[in-house]
Amino acid sequence: MKISKIAFHWKILIGMLLGIMWGLIAINVNWIEFTVFYIKPWGTIFINLLKLIAVPLIVVSLISGVSNLKDITKLSRIGLKTLGFYILTTVIAISIGLIIVNITNPGKVFPEEKTEILYQKFSENVAEKHISAEALEQESPLQFIVDIVPSNIVNAMTDNSKMLQVIFFAILFGIAMVMLPDDKIKPVKNFIDSLNHIVLKLIDIIMESAPYGVFALLAALIVDIAGDDPADTISLFKALGVYGITVIIGLLMMIFVVYPIFLKIFTRVKYSRFARKISPVQLLAFSTSSSAATLPLTMETAEEKLGINNETSSFVLPLGATINMDGTSLYQAVAAVFLAQVYGMDLGLSEQLTIILTATLASIGSAAVPGAGMVMLIIVLTSVGIPTEGIALIFAVDRPLDMLRTSVNVTGDLTITSIIAGSENQIDLNIANSEEILGNH
Repeated sequence: MKISKIAFHWKILIGMLLGIMWGLIAINVNWIEFTVFYIKPWGTIFINLLKLIAVPLIVVSLISGVSNLKDITKLSRIGLKTLGFYILTTVIAISIGLIIVNITNPGKVFPEEKTEILYQKFSENVAEKHISAEALEQESPLQFIVDIVPSNIVNAMTDNSKMLQVIFFAILFGIAMVMLPDDKIKPVKNFIDSLNHIVLKLIDIIMESAPYGVFALLAALIVDIAGDDPADTISLFKALGVYGITVIIGLLMMIFVVYPIFLKIFTRVKYSRFARKISPVQLLAFSTSSSAATLPLTMETAEEKLGINNETSSFVLPLGATINMDGTSLYQAVAAVFLAQVYGMDLGLSEQLTIILTATLASIGSAAVPGAGMVMLIIVLTSVGIPTEGIALIFAVDRPLDMLRTSVNVTGDLTITSIIAGSENQIDLNIANSEEILGNH
């Protein structure tokens, strides 16, 4: 079979498996230095390429999408529905996490000696996250709203952690175009549409390297986790197994229970077809641990494979990549209760309701990049009085769980986008429910 004939999601899956195999071999035959110096950089380059295209994609697609809306009323209607569904699924995710962790009680079986080992191993990482969280705690509760409005759009576009500012500018720019006569904006609209085509072609070019980038990322990840002592890493993972399984059960419930129910109730899209078509997006999200980095493929999949109109996808998906963090929110709820149990704290109903509120707000301000959830977790822990030093206990397994919860995040984005598109008659059900997987990949 020629490699060009292999489906795109199989290419990514093969890259993932080969990366894991390489990492395990590298540990046992002492290829760690070679992997870090000569394999890992290719993964970094792939991530940088995805980040490179993220801001141009958001700017041109949002401006194009908003400007295609014929009136401000439609924009506000779509916006309110989008925010409503994003917040609803986030609250559901957090609630599921709390229910499961209160059933499994993973913190109550955690060995005390492992607590000390993990704290010593990751104390430097803890200090870094704690400093970032302390800075956030000194800010006004409304600071996240202030941060949405950029003082300098050029600076915002040079920092991928300021995606909300870029989105705000793009939406404002698009609204201004809607409010002006067609003859006044035609040259700009044509320019934006042309840029949109160019950006989409750039995405096609970059995605050709995805299997190789995924291979390098996972090979480096295995080596980074193991370090110089594979046996120590294995023992730490065993000690945190119940906690990890608890998070995974919650995340899988979102993918296989909550999202299918939402699609069944609010759309006529068949979940079996939906799941098969978005699998490359889920795999890429799993590999990169970044909703923002996955956004180019997410948007392409929504339009070409799910039949969602660009007018909807270009507005709902970039917004979801920055504020819809179902997987991250669920993980924060489980982690908070887990750490409370490790420290012998009993969280009552009021404390757990506080976790729901805080984690929901934290998800809105969480950057769509790897590890951002850790900083926001400290805010959640502080809200219910759990010692923040405890995050040292979960650093060892955070990255694999981060990969899975990012897959949940993008699945939620595509589910809500399908719902919004269906409510606005902006989805082609013939494409969405077709057996054939359309598109370049």
